[in-house]
Amino acid sequence: MRTITATDLARNLRRVIDMLVIGGEEIIIERNREEVARLIPGPARQTALEAMGDLYRTLPEAAAATWEADSRPGRRSRNRYGRG
Repeated sequence: MRTITATDLARNLRRVIDMLVIGGEEIIIERNREEVARLIPGPARQTALEAMGDLYRTLPEAAAATWEADSRPGRRSRNRYGRG
């Protein structure tokens, strides 16, 4: 955990947010040497591929074997409005 003053936060907000996002560590904000707030990083982001990557492992074996093949034709056979 890193500690900064409220004044430093006000003067360097962009840098502090970058530290939070990149470093992923909690930041404590102090005013007059007393903790007044904590900044915590948001949830990690995932791409759709990462989120769906292990889905087949949660399916019954028979369904998992055909999941990829079954999911693709339905998507391709429809136009962008869901018809066709």
